[in-house]
Amino acid sequence: MKNLQSTTTLHNGVEMPWFGLGVFKVKEGTEVVNSVKAAIEAGYKSIDTAAIYGNEEGVGKAIAESNVPREELFITTKVWNSVQGYDTTLAAFEESMKKLGLEYLDLYLIHWPVPQQNKYKETWKALEKLYKDGRVRAIGVSNFKEHHLKDLLDNCEVKPMVNQVEYHPRLTQTGIHKLCKQNRIQLEAWSPLMQGGLFEEPTLKEIAQNYGKSIAQVILRWDLQNEVVTIPKSITPHRIQENADIFDFELSADDMEKISSLNQNQRVGSDPDEMNKF
Repeated sequence: MKNLQSTTTLHNGVEMPWFGLGVFKVKEGTEVVNSVKAAIEAGYKSIDTAAIYGNEEGVGKAIAESNVPREELFITTKVWNSVQGYDTTLAAFEESMKKLGLEYLDLYLIHWPVPQQNKYKETWKALEKLYKDGRVRAIGVSNFKEHHLKDLLDNCEVKPMVNQVEYHPRLTQTGIHKLCKQNRIQLEAWSPLMQGGLFEEPTLKEIAQNYGKSIAQVILRWDLQNEVVTIPKSITPHRIQENADIFDFELSADDMEKISSLNQNQRVGSDPDEMNKF
């Protein structure tokens, strides 16, 4: 993990950047275009969006307007709850690709397990087809707890390559992290900064001061040292650059433990067992 281009190798051999830009709640149009362009100009290679974010077109526009070859970028999007199922997922994928203006996708995720409708295994079969057809370089899930993941692993042909979950010092997700490691599934963090909810935490303030870094930089470095891919969101060019300035220091084992000990199993997002929004 030497720089923004450093990658982890997924279990199918595809290289995925350790660090990227998330665009959750970034407005379609100028805001998302400028955010993605600023990230690419700063050296980011990974951009994470989703159908439900409503900004795939802007992400695609920014990619098209950047001077970086497509094959150097790693683009992720996700299938939304209301279109889960085999045929509907295939159609949703085509819609996302049209909006993004891309020929292929690097990573496609099931956004939520949505236990009430229980269609994620059917949806996964569609992702497996897209993967086998070469439309997607890697497939995975998002917000899957241990029991969702075990259920999928018992019923799939292709194992997920990634599980993207809410992950930060207040929610360390040790159980799912362990299960993912056992199955060579890469854990990825969304909301790594807990939407700013950790910026007044005294332990983090002290550690940040000791390293001459911001609290955000310390948390993001903690992610990487825990071997978790991370995708912080920002729309400000200087913050986008600052978030990525985490490759010139290393947290000690003691400080890593101090940060992990802040865990309270506290979520800012929905509990995947209760998330049934369509």
